[in-house]
Amino acid sequence: MDYTHCTGRAAMGRAPGAPVRDGIPEHGRVPKYYAVKAQVSELLDDLGEGRALPAERDLAVRFGVARETVRQALRDLLLEGRLRRSGRGTIVAGPKLEQPLSLASYTEGVRRQGRRPGRALVGLERFPCPEALAPDLGVRAGEPVWHMERVLCADDERVGLESTYVAVGRAPRLDADFEPDTSFYGYLRERLGIVFGDADERLETVLATPREALLVGTPPALPMLLIHRVSRDAGGRPLERVRSLYRGDRFSFTAHLRG
Repeated sequence: MDYTHCTGRAAMGRAPGAPVRDGIPEHGRVPKYYAVKAQVSELLDDLGEGRALPAERDLAVRFGVARETVRQALRDLLLEGRLRRSGRGTIVAGPKLEQPLSLASYTEGVRRQGRRPGRALVGLERFPCPEALAPDLGVRAGEPVWHMERVLCADDERVGLESTYVAVGRAPRLDADFEPDTSFYGYLRERLGIVFGDADERLETVLATPREALLVGTPPALPMLLIHRVSRDAGGRPLERVRSLYRGDRFSFTAHLRG
């Protein structure tokens, strides 16, 4: 089969190993909004983190384009995490938080980057374990389990939502002994002597539900990174199931791979 019509032009005029021109079509005609986006990116570098961006109408006059063109460029920069909403305005965002795909807790990952981690409790409830959840927690259907939901914060900025399920038998005094704004992994390790062994994770991109978007403080259309995790202790016993939702504009994930 001849693939020249798909790949031939991409290969022409570019030396082997040369980088692909990010976002620029091969015909070289740059969309107007993309040119504005590049100009606004330079402006962000000059302004610095935390500074307010000029109003859309002022940017439109500055770059000689329609406000809708500016709006499209800003939407891209918001999704990429270069900008973030603050009150009724838009400000320059700091670098994304890098969270390792490992058994390290959210708290540990944020602290390593010099940020202040925090969590705000949405709810903690105890209920009989549904049959579908029981294998992940190592209990029989109907046995009591905890469900804890918390908003994740970094330097008081809401960045995610975490939903944790654990058997009451593994953490019987969770409602009395645990401080919801601290690390759950630290509590298990230091108060209960539970050591994590391994976990299975699945990562996908989703759109937040209206309720989730309200809790995290984002527009419903903002892409989110969703991690499902089932953890076991050092003895291989099921321990917890966690659903963690992270803002796609504020987080990236890293992993160390070995061959």
